[in-house]
Amino acid sequence: MNTESSYDVIIAGGGPAGSSAAIHLALSGARVLLVEQKKFPRPKLCGEFISPECSTHFEQLGVSDQIHATQPANLDETVFYSQSGASVSVPSDWFSSGVALGLSRAEMDDCLLRRAAEVGVDVLEDTQVANLVVEDQRVVGAHLRSNNGEQAVRAPLTIDATGRGRTLARMAEKVCQVRARLERRGLVAFKAHLRKTRVAPGACEIYFYPGGYGGLSTIENGLSNLCFIVNSRDVRALHSDADRIMREIVCRNRRAAQTLELAEPAAPWLAVSLEGFGRHSVAPASGLLAIGDAASFIDPFTGSGMLMALESGALAAQTIREHVADLDQSARLRQVADAYRARYAQQFNARLRLCSLIRRAAFTPGFANVAIRFFGASDGLRRRLARATRSSTPQQFSSAGSSK
Repeated sequence: MNTESSYDVIIAGGGPAGSSAAIHLALSGARVLLVEQKKFPRPKLCGEFISPECSTHFEQLGVSDQIHATQPANLDETVFYSQSGASVSVPSDWFSSGVALGLSRAEMDDCLLRRAAEVGVDVLEDTQVANLVVEDQRVVGAHLRSNNGEQAVRAPLTIDATGRGRTLARMAEKVCQVRARLERRGLVAFKAHLRKTRVAPGACEIYFYPGGYGGLSTIENGLSNLCFIVNSRDVRALHSDADRIMREIVCRNRRAAQTLELAEPAAPWLAVSLEGFGRHSVAPASGLLAIGDAASFIDPFTGSGMLMALESGALAAQTIREHVADLDQSARLRQVADAYRARYAQQFNARLRLCSLIRRAAFTPGFANVAIRFFGASDGLRRRLARATRSSTPQQFSSAGSSK
């Protein structure tokens, strides 16, 4: 590829949101470049819980067979534990037929990225977006950097799928002088694959404790994935020692102390600071859209993060597809941005507001125990609350074809 290369859409980030958008767009006939900073497969800080509704998206994307070939763990329920040990269960089949899956991001993301290349997406791994190409306050491409040097590529539309870091949105905020508002919460997330846990078979267990919460579930190869959030003050007090934080903070939860008593890391711990939850701008600048965690970071306790990534990728692709023939027109770009904002709000705003309320309650000492006992008394209440954290109907994108 030379410096004169041009595309209909450039996507930065090869996770489920970016790969989903790329596959849908390529199968619609768009010329797509997908740029990924890492070489896949790679570890990723994530709860690694794939909710049942994702199976519909995997079928549409043509990766269902590949996903199941990795032999993910079946997760029949999510069990929430208060610090005192009180618990309440949410069966996976309340959301969709079938079960949830426990699968590492290394495996899942690699399946999706390979599928993108298979359907005609130009995929560049080990490549980062060094800067945006901006003309007249409009994003028209990107400067790329890799071991092979630097190059510029152009496209009338670019998509930020870089996750919580929102790399492209931040670049646009600086270059295009867009006002940014950040909500800093002083939280840190940790994740590791563990051996010798006592997690219940077929369960994703959620633990509440002072200053945060975490989740433990089985993934492929008999390992368990532990992902938890803690207050940055506790991280500093314990000298950023992840194993010590797990033992002294997470294990204040009685159930976590039991399941993690003999646990040993099977791979190095991953950690990342969190600015906050909720929505960012989904159209940060002219010619730039955001999907996945770059658009909204939903609370991990919902187990719907990967579902939202797949949904937002499909939603952006569907919106772009309707206008792909003349995206180089400024008026058309505004229409795309306006349509995407409206559809995104309709699809996600209600669940994001609900999750914000639940999060505040979860971080209130003692409230988690009261809430767990209250909702544990009624299957109907629990089912309605659980389903409200998801979309009522999965996005349909008929052009994606079937699994191969």
